[in-house]
Amino acid sequence: MIFDNILIYFVIVPLLTLGGLALCNNKGIKAIRAVAVTGATVLVAMALYLVYLFLQARGAGDTSEMILQSKMMWYAPLNVELALGVDGVSVVMILLSAFIVFAGVFASWKINPLPKQFFLWFFLLSTGVFGFFISIDLFTMFMFYEVALIPMYLLIGVWGSGNKNYSAMKLTLMLMGGSAFLMLGIIGIYFHSAPEGQPLTMNILEIAKNNVIPHEWQLYLFPMAFVGFGVLGAMFPFHTWSPDGHASAPTAVSMLHAGVLMKLGGYGCFRIAIYLMPFAAQQLGWIFLTLTGISIVYGAFSACVQTDLKYINAYSSVSHCGMVLFAILMFNNTAMTGAVLQMLSHGLMTALFFALIGMIYGRTHTRDIRDMGGMMHIMPYLSVCYVVAGMASLGLPGLSGFVAEMTIFVGSFMHTDLFHRVFTIAATTSIVITAVYILRVVGKLLFGKVQDEHHRSLTDASWEERLSTATLIICVAIIGCFPNFFVNIISDSFTPVVTALEKVASSLM
Repeated sequence: MIFDNILIYFVIVPLLTLGGLALCNNKGIKAIRAVAVTGATVLVAMALYLVYLFLQARGAGDTSEMILQSKMMWYAPLNVELALGVDGVSVVMILLSAFIVFAGVFASWKINPLPKQFFLWFFLLSTGVFGFFISIDLFTMFMFYEVALIPMYLLIGVWGSGNKNYSAMKLTLMLMGGSAFLMLGIIGIYFHSAPEGQPLTMNILEIAKNNVIPHEWQLYLFPMAFVGFGVLGAMFPFHTWSPDGHASAPTAVSMLHAGVLMKLGGYGCFRIAIYLMPFAAQQLGWIFLTLTGISIVYGAFSACVQTDLKYINAYSSVSHCGMVLFAILMFNNTAMTGAVLQMLSHGLMTALFFALIGMIYGRTHTRDIRDMGGMMHIMPYLSVCYVVAGMASLGLPGLSGFVAEMTIFVGSFMHTDLFHRVFTIAATTSIVITAVYILRVVGKLLFGKVQDEHHRSLTDASWEERLSTATLIICVAIIGCFPNFFVNIISDSFTPVVTALEKVASSLM
């Protein structure tokens, strides 16, 4: 029975939270908060238990590609199943999502107006995210992908700030455009999913096992799938929705969007585009490697010239998420391990950044660094947290960013050909550029001269804000200090993909 599987409850718990919120009175803020906190806490507990189950399975010698597999026929005419399963990458992505949802609830403690409706849409978005990571069926994965995208329009359009209607519409249209490409790719994969005479399937593992997608079709379908997911991963030149969307989104939505939703792009490129179409990946990977290399450097340079804190972090996200796709396209175990570590690291530190920016904006009513200064004396706790987030972003040893970026660049430089090494060297320049804009902001915002005397009377973080930020900082430090724990979880996940890619590469020689 599928309901005996813990994975299905990562969808059921957010839906139950939605039901609990729907029963709350619109003015019963305490009940609304209690339901939201309960749902988020249960998700964290389940994610930690899932890690335990995964380690237990690996310790018992379970070498299967996916654990906790179960399936139930959903739509027989197309052979669509509610098929669930996780590997190491899925597990750490679920863990990341749970902690950011938890931190996001406390960052939205004083959300206004319509707190009940805000949390309803917030947990619907969370339902889509968790459903995406536990699915191993193309149809259900795409369905949850759409469920995760649709709430963004209302969350930004209603609770956002600035030019929120334009930002919400731009984000929705561009991501839906990417979804259209993705849908075409999935349909094409489905019609070439099984040998002639056998029933077609949407199951990712069965499609990979059959390995019968014709090479000429892979060359058409791979770009559709990679671009479809790459749009969400802010791949150049499809990244322009990201800065505007982040700038207008409310704090918790920016946290979940940059911290988790953008990771659906990298995860999908790895799980569907590359895994199911290794021939096209080998043949066309250089094109997307070029685009992601541009994303890394362009995003970092763009962050340098911004003065709005959210735009700085949004362009920084373009650069760091570009690094994820860049590493995946290196097609070796080390670089792909770095890509997943980067997804974890960036998810946590960008969520921390957006949480802090929202807290600072709530007090100063400005995000322009030219109008702020001396915050270390006025809000010491929030300022120290900002320094920690900044140091993680620029790759300070002991924090998550250093481990992730070092693994990516070491894995990338394993290629001995000139093309890959030149692009790797170009990508490493982003480390220096990142240091420039992070140190510039920290110096001006925290240690510069106070620009507005009214800021001297501002208060520091409240208890719920301290809980939200401390949760994320602890996670960033744990990854930085104990990276081997996470590497051991995710390392085996790349073996089937790398093996398929190596077979193709050897056949092309």
